[in-house]
Amino acid sequence: MVRHEAFLLGLCPVGQRWVHVHYLDLFQKEEQVGDVMVRASEDVLRGAGLRVTAQRLAVLDVLAEFPHASVTVVRSGVQDRLGAVSTQAIYDVLEACVGAGLVRRIEPAGSPARFEIRTGDNHHHLVCRACGRTTDVDCFVGAGPCLTPSDDACYEVDEAEVLFWGLCPDCQEEDSQGNKELFA
Repeated sequence: MVRHEAFLLGLCPVGQRWVHVHYLDLFQKEEQVGDVMVRASEDVLRGAGLRVTAQRLAVLDVLAEFPHASVTVVRSGVQDRLGAVSTQAIYDVLEACVGAGLVRRIEPAGSPARFEIRTGDNHHHLVCRACGRTTDVDCFVGAGPCLTPSDDACYEVDEAEVLFWGLCPDCQEEDSQGNKELFA
């Protein structure tokens, strides 16, 4: 899998405030506090009101390394770091982190749910119809919602989730050579 660093900038709760951070720096950085080396992701968990556990730290590390990861990818990465871990434990950690605003769940049609640590900003996703590769794309409008419905039915709209579908560069190359079928 490819590490996508260019789009890992966003807002994250630290203590009582939201700050702009580069997620790889935030979740994988270690710093000296007294006589102890402390990972910054521990502070992020505490700042969100969550207990610091090895499984939560491992999940955040995996998501920092593999944006848009499915539960299967997260579980595999956590197992590589910690050893045996149940799928239910991964779901529990992801649910707690989504609820605390540390992780975002995206659900492209026809694909398993994917999770990312880029939260608190207004961005959308490009999804490849052939391989399922998912890429962040910043919203050109800025603040959410970037779209408004023709009739909001008296709802207070605060977010619009946009998925763009197409072929990634790798699948375009394969498609031009006739080597790959499309999911769509």
